[in-house]
Amino acid sequence: MQIKLKYGKSDQQALLPRVATQLVPPVVPVTGTSENLIRQALREPLGTASPADIFSPGEQVVIVTSDITRYTGSEIYLPILVELLNAAGIADEDISIVIALGIHRPQTGAEHEKILGPLYQRIAVYDHNCDDPAQLVDLGTTADGIPVIVNRRVAEARRVIVTGTVGFHYFAGFGGGRKGLVPGVASRATCMASHFSIFNPSPRRGKHPQAIPGVLEGNPVHRNLLEAARMLRCDLLFNTVLSPDKQIIGAYAGDLEQAHLAACRQVQQLYAVDTEIADLAIISAGGEPKDINLIQAQKALDYGSRAVREGGTIILLAACRDGFGHPHFFPWFDYQNLDSLEDALRANYQINGQTAHALLTKARRFRVILVSGFDAASCRTMGMEKAENLPQALDLALKDLPAKAKIVVIPDGGLVLPRISDKL
Repeated sequence: MQIKLKYGKSDQQALLPRVATQLVPPVVPVTGTSENLIRQALREPLGTASPADIFSPGEQVVIVTSDITRYTGSEIYLPILVELLNAAGIADEDISIVIALGIHRPQTGAEHEKILGPLYQRIAVYDHNCDDPAQLVDLGTTADGIPVIVNRRVAEARRVIVTGTVGFHYFAGFGGGRKGLVPGVASRATCMASHFSIFNPSPRRGKHPQAIPGVLEGNPVHRNLLEAARMLRCDLLFNTVLSPDKQIIGAYAGDLEQAHLAACRQVQQLYAVDTEIADLAIISAGGEPKDINLIQAQKALDYGSRAVREGGTIILLAACRDGFGHPHFFPWFDYQNLDSLEDALRANYQINGQTAHALLTKARRFRVILVSGFDAASCRTMGMEKAENLPQALDLALKDLPAKAKIVVIPDGGLVLPRISDKL
């Protein structure tokens, strides 16, 4: 079986000398163009008035959109949103775009251009800065005591449009929706406090059982993010659902929660794929931007590991052009004991530490062979084995695999959520 998997901006190929099952979503026929889907969603918003009835001439409008690590189709839908605002009597100079960086790095000019498309140098664009007090405003606390400190430009705007894309999220259930605001334009303190609820309340240990991909009901992270986001203004949510080749196949506009839930339902229908438990999973994070750094790529490891038996083997392809993704990520692997790492996070929670904990948990439960730009020593520190390329990774994995072992190939691990089924 010849396999070809995305890796950064290119791909890797190898001959797999055994039978394998590919976990891919169903092909969805799309009627109409991306532009048509976007305009249709804006004509029929869910849970809100028509955009024509929301916006008035002369109003200051902020559009929040995702950074370069999450492709959303923004270069297609942002111009349509600005066109809609212009038609409502709102001039270009009254519109600004805020990049929802959360705690991510600032964007380059080239990245701004890629995100904004034809709006670049026409509409003002600002990177959110989670650490600059002058750019932040305190809106109070949630019922759980989470401080809601957010981007001042967004909080003080007359009107706010929040945009993004919806897919599975490894502990918030789904991305998109409320995440455009929190953590998207939240302070570092708010990001940390809202994400800390991934852990069971003391004195219990471990991760909350509902803080998993594909689950919103009973998920404490989702609950806290939504409550915090509702303290900010959101006049209109616009979210996309993308195909594996990053085409817009779903568009949802309206209320922050209702439009998001509708998009989540489509993602669940498309990308939760039934499978049998496997001995080996060969996973591509999906190429750039899903493997732009390890913090992003580890989501594919989290999802794909659900298809593998305890103690099984995983090959993960992730180029990680931007390395780890944050300078505070790799130092967390100084804790090689998971309990000690959890104790350190409970004492001083950091999102990058939580990501390190999630990765190290998988590395302890499975044999993980990483095809990436990282050196062998870094891979060992993170509990993984280094392979230079896919053929070498297969050589390492197959020599210890039983003859009748079950193998799955997941070409887009950042998109697909394996679901173990006894009916197969």
